[in-house]
Amino acid sequence: MELNLTRPLAFFDLETTGTDVAKDRIVEICIIKVMPDGTETTYLERLNPTIPIPASSSAIHGITDEDIRHCPSFEYKSSEIFEFLKDCDLAGYNSNRFDIPLLMEEFLRVSERYDLSDRNFIDVQNIFHRMEQRTLAAAYKFYCEKEIVNAHSAEADVRATLEVLKSQLERYGEELENNVESLSEFSKGNSNNLDFAGRIALDEKEVPVFNFGKHKGIPVKQVFLNEPSYYHWMINADFPQYTKKVLTRIWREMNPR
Repeated sequence: MELNLTRPLAFFDLETTGTDVAKDRIVEICIIKVMPDGTETTYLERLNPTIPIPASSSAIHGITDEDIRHCPSFEYKSSEIFEFLKDCDLAGYNSNRFDIPLLMEEFLRVSERYDLSDRNFIDVQNIFHRMEQRTLAAAYKFYCEKEIVNAHSAEADVRATLEVLKSQLERYGEELENNVESLSEFSKGNSNNLDFAGRIALDEKEVPVFNFGKHKGIPVKQVFLNEPSYYHWMINADFPQYTKKVLTRIWREMNPR
């Protein structure tokens, strides 16, 4: 089944130095941009993360410090990558929790002008888990009856993710609507996060609340009113830049001057 698109949909996958969204960096990015007419364009780039790649991460994706020693940094390629993603909605596997937050962190390190918040996000893993509860390799075998060749390389994984979504639409045609907005909404599940890392969420009254720690479930503005130092602690602590951006917006609403 072909995707029903009104604007381009970019499937992407990142290979990284680790799994900490706030600290780790991209070492390889692959994007397959699917146009409304079904044509595809691929972007594949290895990047120098400017920090060492741990052996444990190299063991997964096979990329070492030596492999990327002469590669460009993300900062050098940021304009090119953002331009490639221009006007695209985004899709990936576990992308809502990992790839999109980490990509956004990389963009924010370069410039505040890079913003992805106006896009739809389809997380194929969330659809899969809500339907079948398995991994990407199992999803590919289950939906496409294939084995992933060269698993944990960005291009192999993103290609498998694209094929899995198409098969999901064929299998769940009565339950999944073939348009990006509906798939994005379905991918969210019960998530009402305001930031990609899930530190700030909307409660049932659509009020921003903390979604972690000692203030979990308490409105952000209430905490800031009673404990202003908590805002300053979070801004100076090791939280993702996008989380800080959301907090700063709320803080400025309370303190317009």
